[in-house]
Amino acid sequence: MNVSKVIVLREASNDLQIGHDFYERVEEGIGAYFIDCLLSDIESLLISAGTHSKHFGFHRMLSKRFPFAIYYDVEEEKARVAAVLDMRMNPKSIENYLSSK
Repeated sequence: MNVSKVIVLREASNDLQIGHDFYERVEEGIGAYFIDCLLSDIESLLISAGTHSKHFGFHRMLSKRFPFAIYYDVEEEKARVAAVLDMRMNPKSIENYLSSK
């Protein structure tokens, strides 16, 4: 299913910033690479939105280069990214976080 627009919600932008800050502490410059990679993954939703399995009520796309998942829903012709979460988190924490969306 192709969508005409991908919207990154404020909460998901905050998740991206948290990931950036984590990787930047690991090594300078990795945070920017993280953002570039995740935004590329998110942009690919223009072509692949709706094809990913659902977890906790959202479609979940795994990042190609980092252990992060992009949780989104499709409404009309738009993919809305609700969260970008580290897959090393406790699954119950992920479920609780997403249930508030």
